[in-house]
Amino acid sequence: MPRANLSAVSEFIFIGFSPFPHLQLMFFLLFLLMYLFTLLGNLLILTTIWGERSLHTPMYLFLCALSISEILYTFTIVPRMLADLLSAHRSIAFVACASQMYFSFTLGFTHSFLLTVMGYDRYVAICHPLRYNVLMSPRGCACLVTWSWAGGSVLGLVVTMAIFHLPFCGPNEIHHFACHALPLLKLACGGNVSTVALGVGLVCITALLGCCLLILLSYASIIATILRIPSAEGRHKAFSTCASHLTVVVVHYGFASVIYLKSKGPQSLEGDTLMAVTYTVLTPFLSPIIFSLRNKELKSAMKRTFFPKL
Repeated sequence: MPRANLSAVSEFIFIGFSPFPHLQLMFFLLFLLMYLFTLLGNLLILTTIWGERSLHTPMYLFLCALSISEILYTFTIVPRMLADLLSAHRSIAFVACASQMYFSFTLGFTHSFLLTVMGYDRYVAICHPLRYNVLMSPRGCACLVTWSWAGGSVLGLVVTMAIFHLPFCGPNEIHHFACHALPLLKLACGGNVSTVALGVGLVCITALLGCCLLILLSYASIIATILRIPSAEGRHKAFSTCASHLTVVVVHYGFASVIYLKSKGPQSLEGDTLMAVTYTVLTPFLSPIIFSLRNKELKSAMKRTFFPKL
């Protein structure tokens, strides 16, 4: 980091939910319960897949990687947010803020890439079933997961370095509960802030829309193939294998589009903070619930693993 940055601003202060002083205890209890359920749900998924040999398939390998990314993503942001809800001292060091931004962007990009890989897995399984074992070999699956994490790490590093190489020489109050890109760009000074903001926005939107487009193309082919299946039972069985993934994709990209694609007009900063909760807390909370309830194989395996007497 440039020395001028460190000498001008050594720490930031989160404004977070301070505009809602009477609701902070309620927010704390609500977010704590959602965070604990997120951890529990993802750990149940990991434990079930690990212990059930019938689930040792590429689709559930990708689901394990997705659960790990969600656990790490929420761990990067939510515990600090919960602590700030009960504290009057909400400062964060300059380097700690940069680290939080790096890991949150890395895991966010990785999450999108893994959802895209899962869409490709469903495409191969339904549209090219005879080539599935070749295209989705253990080595191929490991490469897809590795490239997803590597791509997320590179993009997270690019975004973080671009923002934290800007000089911060004015106010240090972040109108957010985490080190998010847009609130930090508003605090930066210098002549190239607008250029960096444009570049960061293009990276985020390109990654978001690129992954979304690939998933849409996969499902367009999947739907076309399913409609050619003669029996209604066969069509239902084929589509049921995609239902949980498709639901999570709609939730993930729906909330992400609210954050990254909404107009940057003069909305209230408090409104931006509350909208960010949907992507930071609500989406990871819903994901394991959707996969557990909408996936019959996983639901049955969970019952056998944790409730054998039932």
